[in-house]
Amino acid sequence: MVLHNFIVFEGIDGAGTSTQLAILKNKIPTEKAFFSAEPTTHETGKFLRRILSGEIPVHPKTAAYLFAADRCEHIYGKDGIQEKASSGILCFSDRYFFSSLAYQSQECGEELPNMLNSHFPLPEILFYFTIDPSVSLKRIIGRETTEIYEKEDFLRKTERAYKAVMEDFRKKAPEMKIIEVDATLPVEKVSEIIDSTLKQQGLIS
Repeated sequence: MVLHNFIVFEGIDGAGTSTQLAILKNKIPTEKAFFSAEPTTHETGKFLRRILSGEIPVHPKTAAYLFAADRCEHIYGKDGIQEKASSGILCFSDRYFFSSLAYQSQECGEELPNMLNSHFPLPEILFYFTIDPSVSLKRIIGRETTEIYEKEDFLRKTERAYKAVMEDFRKKAPEMKIIEVDATLPVEKVSEIIDSTLKQQGLIS
């Protein structure tokens, strides 16, 4: 099921999804749009951030369950995505279950992430940012903190998994619009592509 007014940005670490969402946030009136990210700012998301930082080590399968639990709050919780999108508010998320299918599958296989995320609604538009991990890691180096998944070998495997996930959803969910974005393009050009897509879909004027 596609959830109207729900737009997701996906890509490996350093692809620039957060940058583009920050640009959009300055363009769209706050009363018309809601911007979020996964992990969320809920307590579930805060705990996941501690795991991602390496502070709390957990089994890969535990992480998969925790990501799905945080996502459940993100979508179905009070003032969640489903409630807001259904009321006509544009909802943007930096990452969604496609991240779990790409990232978590590297450590615990595909079956568990697929099972845990099979019931979540699809976004109306999915922007998939493509970038070579060696380039994305150069961007990450300048950050104050890094996360456990931010290693080139792991990100290369994840990027391949992302491509497979996108191809799979193009076939089984043609009602969801997937826009592949070259994340190495200038920031302004990527922003233009996003704006143009949203206008074509009638989501912004």
